[in-house]
Amino acid sequence: MASTVIQAFNEFLKDTVNLDSDITKRAISSRDWLMNQIANFKTKDSDFPTLYEDININFGSFARKTKIRELDDIDIMIGLNAQKSTYMTYSDRIEIAVSSDATDLLKLCHSNSTSLNSKRVINKFVSACSNVPQYSNAEIKRNQEAAVLNLSSYPWSFDIVPCFITSEDCYGKSYYLIPDGNGYWKKTDPRIDKERTTRINRNHDGNILQIIRMLKYWNRRATMPTMSSYLLETMILNYYEGKAQRLANL
Repeated sequence: MASTVIQAFNEFLKDTVNLDSDITKRAISSRDWLMNQIANFKTKDSDFPTLYEDININFGSFARKTKIRELDDIDIMIGLNAQKSTYMTYSDRIEIAVSSDATDLLKLCHSNSTSLNSKRVINKFVSACSNVPQYSNAEIKRNQEAAVLNLSSYPWSFDIVPCFITSEDCYGKSYYLIPDGNGYWKKTDPRIDKERTTRINRNHDGNILQIIRMLKYWNRRATMPTMSSYLLETMILNYYEGKAQRLANL
């Protein structure tokens, strides 16, 4: 039993706010197993899009270690090989023009076009996951940007987001292209959030992750006006990043 305020607070964080370490280990194990299954989809279905595993990335609050209890979802992005396909940016969408060499992607285009349909790509993941015997009792569906896998054996779901990566632009930057929910694509870069969180946490002696988790718990209480988890996390990082810059300028 805690005998000081600090001890009591640490126990509260461990037992109420932070993810249970055993749950975290099980979640990582199940995520890795899922990714191994996805890596074999092409061998079981020649029409499945060719993977580009080098750009696979774990993202979201679980990957950034800012998730609080109870663990409800795990986000992963699965890289696809564009096979010389190109993209065009419009004001409201990005279209991927599939190369004639990419026969597997051509089968997933919008009707009577070579423009890759992101909904069909996600549905291909849904179909492939449904054929994994261990997922026979799972609920698997498409939801906006992702194929969502709800396992009966675990309380958390997996959001599987197919993605491509662009070539570097004139500024040396590349971006991930992910489904936009409307059949086309949009740019994102989860590497930025991950690097920023790690850097600011390191600059503050490893304390920022716990602060984020604590304030997320406080924000979720029914008595509090709430905001999105991602917005709250961004505001906290902005504050501590600015604080470090102010101290550096003194």
